[in-house]
Amino acid sequence: MGKPFTVSRETIVLAPPEAVRGLLDDFHAWRAWSPWEDLDPDMERTYSGPDSGVGARYAWDGNKRAGRGTMELTGVQPHRVDVAVAFEKPFPSRSRVEFVLTPQEGETHVEWFMRGELGLVQQAFALVKPMDELMGPDLERGLANLKAQAETEAGSVA
Repeated sequence: MGKPFTVSRETIVLAPPEAVRGLLDDFHAWRAWSPWEDLDPDMERTYSGPDSGVGARYAWDGNKRAGRGTMELTGVQPHRVDVAVAFEKPFPSRSRVEFVLTPQEGETHVEWFMRGELGLVQQAFALVKPMDELMGPDLERGLANLKAQAETEAGSVA
């Protein structure tokens, strides 16, 4: 049994929840905001299942920085999107990602959670660099990109 971890970040987006959710429940849209899409310009991407919603799948195979793995949408509700993430490289791991969208008078409070368990190798690495320090900046960058994309698409950028 691994050691559990949770990393989370949040932001306010000047767009309605449905505009934000549209960027989350379609893996094709992740190219516009995901903090990992620019790690390898030659990354191979494969989409399967429905274009969006539960059952949509995304697989990637990239350089050492991008690694290789899959994601699957496991839950889509008006104010929540759940994703199962499985890495094969640089090391095998599985995690659950949750996006919680809370409407706030023309804005959306977005919370991004990543939960999983650290294997022995990851636990040793986490002694040097904890998961929050490792993944937190990526989530922050992704939320900033998501915010910019959603606000641009919603025409809310001031």
